[in-house]
Amino acid sequence: MGVLIFGSVAVGAMLVTYALEERSAWFVLAFAGACAASAGYGVVIEAWPFAAIEAVWSGIAVRRWWRRAAATQRAGAFR
Repeated sequence: MGVLIFGSVAVGAMLVTYALEERSAWFVLAFAGACAASAGYGVVIEAWPFAAIEAVWSGIAVRRWWRRAAATQRAGAFR
C-alpha cells in the first residue's frame, strides 16, 4: 500500500510541477526530482520500461533547468 501511495504522490508531483514550470526554474528542477521519484517507483514495481522513460525525462528536465538557470543568470548580468 505504501508503494502505491509513493507512486501516486510522485506522479501527482510531476503533474503539479509541470503545470507550474513557467513560474520559476525551480519548478523545472522539482519536475526533474518528481520524474526521478517516479522512476524509482517504476524500479520498485519492476516496470522497467516505465522506470527507464521516467529516468530519461528526469535527465531532460535537469538539462532544461540548467539551461534556464544559466540564461537567467546571463540576463541578470546585463541589468
